[in-house]
Amino acid sequence: MSVSAAVERTLFKDKNGGATHFSIIKHRFLSFLIWQALQSTLLLFLSKTLFLSPFTRPSCTPNFLSLFYFFSFHFSLLLFAIFVFFLCSPNQLPSASPLDLLLSLARLLFLSKGLAEPELRRKIKRWLLRFPIIQRPPFFSFKIGLPLAVGQALKFSAAGYLISGVLAFFLPNGYTSQDTMGKFISEQIIFYIGSFVVILCWELSHHLHQVIHTKRFVFAPPKGSAAAETNPSELLLETLEESTPKSLLQYLAYLDLCMLCESNVDTWRRAAFFEETGATYKRVIAVCLRPLEQLTLKRNGSLDSSLIENSFQLSSQLRTPAMGPEYSKVCESFYDTQLCAWCARIVASLTARSHKEDRFGIAQLSGSNGAVISTLLSCLLAVETLMGKKTNLQSPNQLMGPAGIRWATRSTERGDSTVGAAGKRRESPFYANAYAIADILRTSIYCIVSAFHDEMLNSSKAGHLEKDWVISSKPLYGTRELLLQKLRLFLDYQA
Repeated sequence: MSVSAAVERTLFKDKNGGATHFSIIKHRFLSFLIWQALQSTLLLFLSKTLFLSPFTRPSCTPNFLSLFYFFSFHFSLLLFAIFVFFLCSPNQLPSASPLDLLLSLARLLFLSKGLAEPELRRKIKRWLLRFPIIQRPPFFSFKIGLPLAVGQALKFSAAGYLISGVLAFFLPNGYTSQDTMGKFISEQIIFYIGSFVVILCWELSHHLHQVIHTKRFVFAPPKGSAAAETNPSELLLETLEESTPKSLLQYLAYLDLCMLCESNVDTWRRAAFFEETGATYKRVIAVCLRPLEQLTLKRNGSLDSSLIENSFQLSSQLRTPAMGPEYSKVCESFYDTQLCAWCARIVASLTARSHKEDRFGIAQLSGSNGAVISTLLSCLLAVETLMGKKTNLQSPNQLMGPAGIRWATRSTERGDSTVGAAGKRRESPFYANAYAIADILRTSIYCIVSAFHDEMLNSSKAGHLEKDWVISSKPLYGTRELLLQKLRLFLDYQA
């Protein structure tokens, strides 16, 4: 049901071989077209022989009109497949407004440049490719989506049947004789079965496209080859660094890296990250921290916390949603939730595994441990602040530990508006994504803290915790003291 692993692995050659990264997507799309044609032909054959044969006249002679219908059916599915391929994206994007669509249509008709803007093309009816949490073989992933596809097809075909029945009832043609009424019923049954088959083919094609394009691709040379012995990580890092940002190819590379870091499969690839020079490890950490840093910067620069609170309080008083350009920027900052989740899991798994697998101490000596913890803590504080949690930095004279940082609320003078703003905040579109990414960030930090708990406690007692696990420069969000207090909460398992 998918391109074989042997064929996909041969797509990666050296630069002199001429293979490009685009070959992966191209071969998967060709595989999708083949399986779509096979499944639609099977559905058409079964529906015609089992369900439509009692209502149609059998014909033993070749019917060229039937062949024309057959090829027209497959041509329409081909157009649908191309349509899905160009509209599907792993990255959630803001939809184009009706005004933008009208302007682009006018430019297309009068200036022939309506769809020339790539940003606008990405915003017109973009479908989101959702990667499964558990990677299964393609056959089982396809089988899981069959009940939902059948249910959707039954629902839409039933709606189409009701609409056609209403329209046929108001047509001027009358059905008086028994033969005419029987013909009408037969036509309605044929229409319902035919519409069900067509819609089912659409649903299955969309599901098949998602299954094929979201399965894991191993960005590594064959085991035992010369490239696997010298530098097995170059193909993966080259894809992460040089592919188009937020493209399907880049998402596949991050998925492969995440599964490599979290599982015990292909441990020889993960061992290559901890090579003696440390260059590979630093490249992996840098390419994974970049999306988290961008999320923190977007959150920090999109809208001030006080402005967010005031907008939610005002919307609560007026009973209107808090919409606006700044609010849209906040929502757009969480469009890369899947990518940020993978990156947080990758850096947490690599840092935790470096406790036992890093023979040369690359993670500690290169400063990657401090960069990882600081980035995760900064991103977590930024997201939690957006969710409505306010951080108070305690003075050195006050008690440190679980009480060293508290989540304060607004003054009681505006209690009603604050409660209403909190409710509006939870009802906002970005709140679910913010809650999910905050939970992943906490889990990632706890993964590192659990692996280095004894070392961190000893550093804390010796007064070296800030030096070993927090960067010396200014964090992306908050202060070094705030990050240190938050890290102490994780050490006490009170975060």
